[in-house]
Amino acid sequence: MTDTTSPETTPRKKWAAPFFTIWSGQAISLLGSQMVQFALIWWLTKTTESATVLTTATLVGILPSVVLGPFVGTLVDRWNRRKILIIADSSIAIVTLILVYLFSIELVDIWIIYLMLFLRALGGGFHGPAMAASTSLMVPDEHLTRIQGVNQTLYAGLNIVSAPLGALLLDLLDVKGVLLIDVFSALFAIVPLFFISIPQPEKKSVSQEKNMIKSVWQDFLEGLRYVKKWPGLLFLIVMALSINMIITPAFSLLPLLVRSHFGGDALQLGWLNSSFGIGAIVGGVLLGIWGGFKKKIHTSLLGLILLAVGLAVMGFTPGTLLPMAIAGIFIVGIGIPLANGPLNAIVQAAVDPAMQGRVFTLLSSLATAMSPLGLIVAGPVSDLISIQIWYIVGSVVTLGFGIGGFFSKALMNMEENNASA
Repeated sequence: MTDTTSPETTPRKKWAAPFFTIWSGQAISLLGSQMVQFALIWWLTKTTESATVLTTATLVGILPSVVLGPFVGTLVDRWNRRKILIIADSSIAIVTLILVYLFSIELVDIWIIYLMLFLRALGGGFHGPAMAASTSLMVPDEHLTRIQGVNQTLYAGLNIVSAPLGALLLDLLDVKGVLLIDVFSALFAIVPLFFISIPQPEKKSVSQEKNMIKSVWQDFLEGLRYVKKWPGLLFLIVMALSINMIITPAFSLLPLLVRSHFGGDALQLGWLNSSFGIGAIVGGVLLGIWGGFKKKIHTSLLGLILLAVGLAVMGFTPGTLLPMAIAGIFIVGIGIPLANGPLNAIVQAAVDPAMQGRVFTLLSSLATAMSPLGLIVAGPVSDLISIQIWYIVGSVVTLGFGIGGFFSKALMNMEENNASA
């Protein structure tokens, strides 16, 4: 299992067969993992019918990325990537097997589910960056863009398929059956890694490795100083953090909205998830064909307005009109790529290339860090008032930014007035 190859010594002429063998196994495993996530969240929904429990489950699932996010990339660069993938996939499978046993002896409690979700997220937190970093070394540069397109198609397809499939399997089997499927699907990811080599980057010196974590923090602070000199980008970050704090709990509360408000079951939750996935694909294709308004920020604000409309539909839909909520979340799905795509393009076009890595790291770190705050507030508020209140609040906040952004001079001129202007 020791990789001695480097990017310079590994020929990449015959890259497709080994790469897609690993990629296909990882895709099958990812489908199993998403079905397990669906099954566990639905079990918590049926068992507790508590918004606080669901938001806490989401919270423990994102904690590893909140705490380790800025440093995982550094560790992946230092460690053997194939070993990281094997250990991460195997650890997730072992955790799932333990859950199967606990369900078999009926010794499952809410805190156990929390712990297992945390451990699975910890493995996934290392798995994603390791796979992404391995891809750049296995695939020739001229094919990387195509592979990114294939990955985006895969994730969108899994979002559409995994929830209804998970719901169907819950009806045909039970939670234990879905968990076992995930264990077997993990084998498709693990076994090829024992036979296919993954190139390693050149080793850094000991002094470089010791300074890496310190440099991550320094880069974060440098990105913050850069952003502070650019009022439009600073406004954009505040807007993105506020909306992210609202949106994350809205999705974590979706199972309870289906069960307690619409009186639905796992299959109806699957319909909502699929509708969102289809909407996201439609929004992405629309943005790709249309390209958006000449002023990119106008397209983003339009996306926010659509997002607000979709949330409002979900928040005001009567319990007897589930199809209306399905239409609402479809609109949400369309709005998200329209809002996010141009924002990324603005940063890529206007930010100094030497600063882009730091600015993107700052954006992702702050956005991830705000999610727990929203989750902590959303659960108790929804339990005390109503499950739909959070969607209404989210709609008001998002609409406020979507319309208010047109009146912000700093935001409207951010593409021209950047930090280096």
